[in-house]
Amino acid sequence: MPHPRPVVAGLPESFRRLRRAARRRAETRGDRHAGWRVAKPLAFAGAGLLLVASAVNSNGTDLRPERYQSLADLAEQQSQRVEALQQDITDLNSDIAELSAGLQSRELTRLERRITALENPAGLRAVAGPGLTVVLDDAPEEGRDAAGEDRQNALVHQQDLQAVVNAMWAGGAEAVTIQGQRIITTTGIKCVGNTVILHGVPYSPPYRISGIGDSAAMVGQLGDSAYLRGYLQSVADYGLGWEVVPEARVEAPAYDGSLEMRHAVAADS
Repeated sequence: MPHPRPVVAGLPESFRRLRRAARRRAETRGDRHAGWRVAKPLAFAGAGLLLVASAVNSNGTDLRPERYQSLADLAEQQSQRVEALQQDITDLNSDIAELSAGLQSRELTRLERRITALENPAGLRAVAGPGLTVVLDDAPEEGRDAAGEDRQNALVHQQDLQAVVNAMWAGGAEAVTIQGQRIITTTGIKCVGNTVILHGVPYSPPYRISGIGDSAAMVGQLGDSAYLRGYLQSVADYGLGWEVVPEARVEAPAYDGSLEMRHAVAADS
């Protein structure tokens, strides 16, 4: 049977308030101890989970400075490999340059030989030797007067010079000059008034045309030219100048003008 709580009569009201406050503090302290008993296991469990996660993330390795040492070694190995590859590239480039130089040297030699063989026919090399000189000149004043309306027949024209040059080529001339200027296949002979323009330079008569080669063969071609037979008729009629002189030595300088071709027509095959 429970004992009845003693009642102390006559206690002051202030004492009662103190007793109630003490009771409340005791109840609060009990709740706090109960919460800590629950939180402590949870804290240990959380710490265990953190340790497990750390071990998994590190793949079982130790999270110490040795990991950084391994990365440094790997970087050094890669650097050495790159240097080795760069050296291989340098060696290959050197081999390519050496092979190219050899090919270029052989090709250059072949081209130089071809150029040398073509220099003389192209007029790019000075030559000298026996040959022939033909001199053409306008008729004297009385001859031109005698020509009357055909006064042009008493003057030397570009066609006359070209006919002599062609005859020399046909006679096997190695080189031909007009007024000492080397004539090549692209040389243009132009007549302006009583002067002839050759390589941009005007020349007045008399005109000296020289060819290096067999003089007899060239003389034969001069005589066979139908055009020159007409010229020789004007020589007889109006006194045009005409002189053929065999030469022991004729000099032909190398052509040093422009080789640019601005217009060409294919020859009939």
